[in-house]
Amino acid sequence: MLLRFTKMHGLGNDFMVLDLVSQHAHIQPKHAKQWGDRHTGIGFDQLLIVEAPNNPDVDFRYRIFNADGSEVEQCGNGARCFARFVLDKRLTAKRQIRVETKSGIIELDVRSDGQIGVNMGAPRLVPADIPFQAPAQALSYKVDVDGTPVELAAVSMGNPHAVLRVADINSAPVHELGPKIEHHSRFPARVNVGFLQVIDRHRAQLRVWERGAGETQACGTGACAAAVAAISQGWMDSPLLIDLPGGRLSIEWAGPGQPVMMTGPAVRVYEGQVRL
Repeated sequence: MLLRFTKMHGLGNDFMVLDLVSQHAHIQPKHAKQWGDRHTGIGFDQLLIVEAPNNPDVDFRYRIFNADGSEVEQCGNGARCFARFVLDKRLTAKRQIRVETKSGIIELDVRSDGQIGVNMGAPRLVPADIPFQAPAQALSYKVDVDGTPVELAAVSMGNPHAVLRVADINSAPVHELGPKIEHHSRFPARVNVGFLQVIDRHRAQLRVWERGAGETQACGTGACAAAVAAISQGWMDSPLLIDLPGGRLSIEWAGPGQPVMMTGPAVRVYEGQVRL
């Protein structure tokens, strides 16, 4: 059978989006791995699947698969593309959309200027909730990586993140430390790794090594986690502008227990069909 799909991106973090509300198919991890290959497939960082909700209080449900076939809990750039997709496909006429994800409910706001705001919910900082192995909650932790202590913050935005502060984003050891920390034994569900350079109290630069995808052009949940770490440790003040290789996100956070608000663009690239 043929399935219609849309290729989209949020700041260069790219997605294949499938509507399984009006189409019907059983998607398996092997399909994500096959389609995600940039040489023999469509090529993407994540596959987003739009489904009817299980919860009557929300508008949609969506699932997220990495290009390696692993299913993940949350994706900030994907959430913005999701909002643009369901409006463009006339699956809804709402501009405030409630969506059920693997990690909980998020709220999306499609604005008149084309920017999309996402209420990402409150960050989780208790180690067991991230999950991260530590005896107690702290602002930062020292993690042994091949005999070298690395200081990092640990934050969950529905998916786990480690945030490292670096002096120069261009020379940060993203491809050296990223995979080692991703698979570190203290992160039992693996982890996304952010490398943050603080420019001033309201501006920063960020590169992210994502679980199952490697370094991406942008990571929405990674930007949210970096903002939480920076504000918590007194490096920066809300609101923040975070520049990633693919572009800029605006992040606001009022402190512990409060939701993280993310604003940025979402772009449709092309439409296609794929054989299942």
